[in-house]
Amino acid sequence: MYAVVENNNITQFINYPKSIVIADVRYPAKIFIMWSQAEKEAIGIYEVITDSTNYKDPAYYNNTNEQYTFANGQVTKSWGTATAKRLEDENAVDEDGNNILEDGVQVINYGLKTEKKRIVKQQASGLLAPTDWYVVKATEVADYDIPANILSFRADVRTKSNEMETMINNCTTVDELKALYEYTEQQDGTFTRPLPEFPTEVI
Repeated sequence: MYAVVENNNITQFINYPKSIVIADVRYPAKIFIMWSQAEKEAIGIYEVITDSTNYKDPAYYNNTNEQYTFANGQVTKSWGTATAKRLEDENAVDEDGNNILEDGVQVINYGLKTEKKRIVKQQASGLLAPTDWYVVKATEVADYDIPANILSFRADVRTKSNEMETMINNCTTVDELKALYEYTEQQDGTFTRPLPEFPTEVI
């Protein structure tokens, strides 16, 4: 990404090589490939440098005040201080602080914990669904027994689901929650995370 600087002000951004007019002179798109950095800067075209010092994972933080500045011969993209997203659920309120109701029921703004636990439940449900027919058959056929490996698998899925939800519930900060999902390399070369993994789906 490039920025055009005229009289020390950023006047436009260029996301891909294209023909461009600067100071009444039209330049072909090929200058972005063929010209050196110094040649481009001589006519006011600067590559945008990203300063990610304040930028945080948008899954857990709201990044604020995205801005572009030109100083000391460099165009920089940066952000203001990121704010952590809400962990806990809260009642939705209007601008006057009054609870928002729909059909007489309080509207809830769900926090990260609820969102993460909802994903865990969906994953567990998706893993259990292919073997649900074993359970249905066992309730309808008197002399049918669910295979031991299927029973073990289904129990393991539920155990892991409960473990994950408990660990998510126990988090007191956004960084603690984020850390549960971060994989690190172990001495044996494998990558693991603090949050348990679901068992491999049975065939």
